[in-house]
Amino acid sequence: MDFSLRRLLKKVLSESFPELSACQGQLNSVSEQLAQLKILAAQPIVHEVRRQTQAVPLTKMEFKVFSQFGDDGIIQYVTNRLNLTASEQRFVEFGVEDYRESNTRFLLLNDNWSGLIMDGSEDQVALIQRDPIYWRHDLTALARFVTRENINSLLCEGGFSGRIGILSIDVDGNDYWIWEAINVVDPALVIIEYNGIFGDREAVTIPYKADFVRQQAHYSYLYWGTSLPALCHLAVQKGYIWIGCNSAGNNAYFVRADHASQFYQPSLPIDFVPAKFREGRNRQGSLSYIGQRDGFELIKDLLVWDVSTNEMRAIASLVR
Repeated sequence: MDFSLRRLLKKVLSESFPELSACQGQLNSVSEQLAQLKILAAQPIVHEVRRQTQAVPLTKMEFKVFSQFGDDGIIQYVTNRLNLTASEQRFVEFGVEDYRESNTRFLLLNDNWSGLIMDGSEDQVALIQRDPIYWRHDLTALARFVTRENINSLLCEGGFSGRIGILSIDVDGNDYWIWEAINVVDPALVIIEYNGIFGDREAVTIPYKADFVRQQAHYSYLYWGTSLPALCHLAVQKGYIWIGCNSAGNNAYFVRADHASQFYQPSLPIDFVPAKFREGRNRQGSLSYIGQRDGFELIKDLLVWDVSTNEMRAIASLVR
């Protein structure tokens, strides 16, 4: 449904059935109160994480409030050790959908950071802009489809350049290419999603296609993104060091090389974290609960780009 039509329908319903608006307001109030309770409940864990003085594997620091998995805890641990200045306490995150489940929402609400978030859906961004957090916090939300051609201009449009605390990339597609292109911000920490289906040894990514959409690339939803070795390869070129992954096996963490000594130093393939979730789909678009190990067979004939040799390869040829 077109966004303007949705807005018109909502206006008609609210005028014709005012009780619906009242119910929606009550639901929003309850949702906000639950969020506040979750933040309060997390405070003892936050304090415990911040008291950690040792360089430990990131998976030891996990807890979840608003993140999809345990990334809220990892982010608290890492940012506390980075000792960022007040001007660096800013984040950029894109691929946030409605921002209810994200890597930076807890940081925004609990630590009062400033941020820029982006998503390709105007409907989703409109929801964010109606959320009370949008006036209570220094948050900018843009409805933009991010590509490597436009990412730097979008960051400038959102008012972000120079040193920032966090860059979080989750576009389920051109993640590698977009990070490679970014040069107007200098984040202390980069969080970026990797596709474990490509394994722990090969530096590969999907070939760049500006309008790549995961759902259209293959019915299984399993053909997207980049391998962890490819991200480590790019990180070195950009002056970053890999410091670990979350235990779910989807987010990798990189810090600027000048901060690396403060963190546990993992290595591949020993510290590779395979994906635990099973989000594969069948041809009808329904969840088939196929994980990345079994899903390899579904996409093995598709092509990936090897960033270390600069050549196209079939997924079937990857060493796993």
